[in-house]
Amino acid sequence: MMEEKAVRIKQNFVRKYEEGFPLLLKEAVTNPAVLEEEGEILRIETEDGTFLGRGYYGEQNKGAGWILTGNEKEAVDQRLFEKKLMVALGRRTRFFEDENTTVFRVVNGEGDGLGGLIIDYYDGYYVIQWYSAGIYSFKKTIVDLVLNTTDAVGIYEKKRFSEEGGYVSDDDFVAGAPAGFPLPVKENGMVFATYLNDGAMTGIFIDQREIRKTLKEKYSKGKTVLNTFSYTGSFSVAAALGGAAATTSVDAANRSREKTEEQFRMNGIDPDEHRIIVDDVFQYYKRAVRRGESYDVVILDPPSFARTKKTTFRAAKDYGKLLKETIPVTNEGGTIIASTNHAGMTRKKFRAFIDEAFKETGHRYSIQESFSLPDDFLTDPAFPEGSYLKVYFIQKLS
Repeated sequence: MMEEKAVRIKQNFVRKYEEGFPLLLKEAVTNPAVLEEEGEILRIETEDGTFLGRGYYGEQNKGAGWILTGNEKEAVDQRLFEKKLMVALGRRTRFFEDENTTVFRVVNGEGDGLGGLIIDYYDGYYVIQWYSAGIYSFKKTIVDLVLNTTDAVGIYEKKRFSEEGGYVSDDDFVAGAPAGFPLPVKENGMVFATYLNDGAMTGIFIDQREIRKTLKEKYSKGKTVLNTFSYTGSFSVAAALGGAAATTSVDAANRSREKTEEQFRMNGIDPDEHRIIVDDVFQYYKRAVRRGESYDVVILDPPSFARTKKTTFRAAKDYGKLLKETIPVTNEGGTIIASTNHAGMTRKKFRAFIDEAFKETGHRYSIQESFSLPDDFLTDPAFPEGSYLKVYFIQKLS
């Protein structure tokens, strides 16, 4: 067993860890001075030395590391990582066997017992996301395991840590054979262009798979659809394939136009038959209201934080305002698909934003359906913060 350091937990936090909480909270540690080098193996114990778990030191948001096992006889080593990876792969068997979906999550951090580590599958290629220097110290072990236990064509990585807390831009290619880009992947039969070597994002948010499927199959036929914060236009593609009468995609990023056009073409759709607008969403709303424009379906999937020349948006504070400005451009009987990936926003708070927005604008609503993370995004019941995605299909009644 590798040398490890004992980390003592304050008495008022002990029960939390006995119940399986996987994140090592800084405020829970009585002897933080022992945490010196990220990647160190930690023995988590009570103040009297009773074993609680074993993990590693890695600075991530409010955490100082993750607990990987509650078995005192189990070491944090190559065998532990191999066991957890094999279990994770087995849990995704049906995804590997689905010819209509070739992009999905293989390891979802603490949901698969590997806090700080994300691994996604892109049609033969694996993308490893490292959320701390601590988990990155195990890079060779994890990369070798992926190469040796899967049929990986190649491996790319995203380092989501730095002293400043931002994305570390580097050569994202790691091992195997490089992919050709765009790399086409399938999602429920739809085709999307992805780029595994182009910064923090790949061109598609794969946690929204079930939302796109539902939009395509149930909410698009004959409808006018407005896709705000549209990124590369994947929701617009789903709506068009579902028979939408028209789609409008709005995003403030200049590159969103060419990226959205590309996604339409990947699916045999002429982008010239759809509106793609580079604009601040809030400014676009103002002009839409003046012109008397409204839509049958409006999609809201904003980032947790966004800034343009005229607007700063923070989901935790401003989502209610976004909803209030969306309601006037939504037709009576129409649907607002409201989504947030902000882990700090509870479902209760999100529902409160929805309720307040409709009351303050003098309209009634009903929730048609709601969603959280898809099945491949396993979560840990002891760590509810990991279930970050919240999506509501909201019908504007009057």
